[in-house]
Parts: sequence; structure tokens; C-alpha cells
Amino acid sequence: MLKFIDLFAGLGGFHLALKSLGCECVFASEIDEELRELYRKNFGMLPVGDIRSVLVEEIPEHDILCAGFPCQPFSKAGSQKGFECPQWGDLFNNVTDILRHHSPKYFMLENVANLRKHNSGKTWEEMKRKLEDVGYKVCERKLSPHRFGIPQIRERMFIVGSRIGLEHFKWPAEYLSKVTAVRDILDNSPSQVRQISDQVHKNFEVWQEFLELYPTNEQLPSFPIWTMEFGATYPYEDTTPHAMSHKELQNYCGSHGLPLKGLGHTEIMSYLPSHARRKQEHFPGWKISYIRQNRDLYARNKSWVDGWLPKIKQFPPSLQKLEWNCKGERRYIWDFIIQIRASGVRVKRPVTSPSLVSMTTTQIPIVGWEKRYMTLSECLRLQSMEELKNLPPTQAQQIRAIGNAVNVHVAEQIACALIGRNENDTHASNRIDQH
Repeated sequence: MLKFIDLFAGLGGFHLALKSLGCECVFASEIDEELRELYRKNFGMLPVGDIRSVLVEEIPEHDILCAGFPCQPFSKAGSQKGFECPQWGDLFNNVTDILRHHSPKYFMLENVANLRKHNSGKTWEEMKRKLEDVGYKVCERKLSPHRFGIPQIRERMFIVGSRIGLEHFKWPAEYLSKVTAVRDILDNSPSQVRQISDQVHKNFEVWQEFLELYPTNEQLPSFPIWTMEFGATYPYEDTTPHAMSHKELQNYCGSHGLPLKGLGHTEIMSYLPSHARRKQEHFPGWKISYIRQNRDLYARNKSWVDGWLPKIKQFPPSLQKLEWNCKGERRYIWDFIIQIRASGVRVKRPVTSPSLVSMTTTQIPIVGWEKRYMTLSECLRLQSMEELKNLPPTQAQQIRAIGNAVNVHVAEQIACALIGRNENDTHASNRIDQH
């Protein structure tokens, strides 16, 4: 029986994956005290706390090291400070220290997809070099559950290593031709559901009016619709508000065309869209493109947008933006899966759910045709974690933990290929079909 350790264990996604293949967990670490206790209840083992306080020689011998090391230093939504992150940046070195001391045959790591691109690829190059320096052949790939028959788009970077080479290893086949559908994982008439609020309902209705007013002979924009740029005139192509003087800015208009003349510097900043307040001399190319496209959209449609615009202005900034990811579909917002992010109201086809994130309960995907948020059991199903019996006590803690977890089904498939246990893969391949 192969033995494994589970570092930065969270809810135990790697544990569920390796246990299903007949492996035994001999050590786990998790810094969050509540998650440690849940791990004990679910798996009969109490993880140690901060792995940095554990001597490597105290860790039991093992065949496989698993680690979903903290992603905040490398995530586009996080600090992006990488190894320089004072809180989490050095944790990868703890992984390599354990690999160096114990020399397990294999390792499996998981992190955000952005890790490969962080610092123009230099961060991953350094990580790979460190893993190779301690004796491993290393391979990495970006994978998502939706390519394995699970209706959730969740791009993650998986890294595998072997001390005996990787000639035997092939990344698990992705079911590229298999059509997924969110309806496959939804509960039938769930008894405990959280309906969307009156504010959210009203906001979606306002956006529905926008969809109906938009010219039928034109495709809806593929770029994010930022209504705060409708009527705005502040310069953005060659400079930024931060790089301009207070006097210069007074000659322009801010969000939704609000004049900046006569305002103090602090007021001017508050009248600008949040994406225009950053302290930078020049905007990145993608932001310049989005601003230009939104101002052009407004110029072409001003005749009807001006009558609609006051209705959207009553909502918070995150609800004043729309991402329509349903090109060619019927323009009816309630037909789709919707997620409210800081970047706006994101509307997606019901073939996949947006990635479950570990931020707030307001970002739980919304089932448009039922006007409700996904239930806890549905979120667990999207992460292939429905076997868990014990979960955090509050909804916010539950969503944070599930959003941070590794997808069990994807981890199972990779582990099967890595350790040569493909004959035990029946449980993994039938997970969705049994629902």
C-alpha cells in the first residue's frame, strides 16, 4: 500500500483522491484550526498546524507528497508577489525541503493557472529547477474539470514529479467531445435554497431591458460592458488620471458623464470609475481596449442608452458591469448561469458553472431559471467532494473552503496515471454518472 502526505490539506481533496485508489495518508498539515478539526472528523487524523514549524525529519516516510500550496502569491486575484509574499511566498521551499529529505517516489502539486505566467514565466522556471535539483523528473499541465465531464470551468496548474522518470506517465485523457450541463449536478426541488435578493433580481431585470433594447442586427459585445464609461471623457490612451494634475482633470467627465469641474481632488477620484483610479502612469493595453470599446458602444447607441442609463446607476459598481459570455444565444438573462464578481455580472451558458471561488457568498453561481444560488450539495458536486460528511459551520466558511479545494475527480485521474493504479479508476469515472 502506497503512503502519502497531504500538505496544505484544506478540506482534503487530495486525501479523497488518493484514498479512493487504495493509498494511506500518514501525515497532513493545515494551518486553519477549524479545517484541521474537520479533517480529523472526516478522515480520523488531526493535521499538524503551520508546516514551517515542523521538522522535516519528524514527518513519516511516504511514497507520494501531495500539496495544494497557497495560491495567493501567484493568483491574478491575489497579491502576485510570488516568492516575495511575506505571508506565503516561502512555503514552496518547505515542499522542496521535504522532497529532499524523504525522497518520496512521486509528488502531485496544484496551484492557480496563472502560476505558469507569473513574472513572465520566471517563477515557474525557478520552481521547476528546484524540483529537478532535488531529484525529480517534472511535468506540468493546465487542466479543468469541465474537460473531464464535470460542468465547472476551473483552470488549475497541476505539477507531477517522479524519481523514476515519467516515461510511464501520460496526462489523463480529456473528454473534449463530451457535452457537460449544469443541470446534471443540480438538486431536484432542493428544500433549502437561498433565493436571490430583491436588489439582484431588480438588477438582472434592468440588464434584461438592456439586452432587449440592444440592436437585434448586431452581436452583443464580447468585451465586458462597463457602463461607467458611458459618457466618460477623461484621457486614458496616453496617460491616466493619476498622472494628470487636479486642474487638468477638471476639464473632463468621470463615471456616467459626471462633470469633474469644480471638484476637489478627492472628489474627482471618487467620481472616476474604480478601474481608472490606480496609481499608474499608463494603463495596460487590455484596459485601454476595453475603455475604447465601451465609449464607442455608447457613441453608437446613445439615443437609447441615455434613457436606460439612470436605471443601472442606482446599483453598486459591481452590478453596473456585464459580461455576456453567450454569443449567439437568446437574449434572455434568466436562461443562464450567472455569477456576480467584482468584475461585474457574468452570464454563462448552462453547460458549465463558473469556477467556485473562495471569496464571498455573493459569488456563488446563480441558477438563472430558478432565480436562486447553487446549494451547498451542488457546489460539493462540482468539486467531486460530495463524500464529505463534515463541513464548516457557516455558509461563508463552507464556500471559502470549497473554493480553495482541489477537484477530487481531476486529482484522481492524474494520480491513476502517475502511480499506475488505473485498474482502480472505476469509482472516479462513474462519479458523475451515479448522480
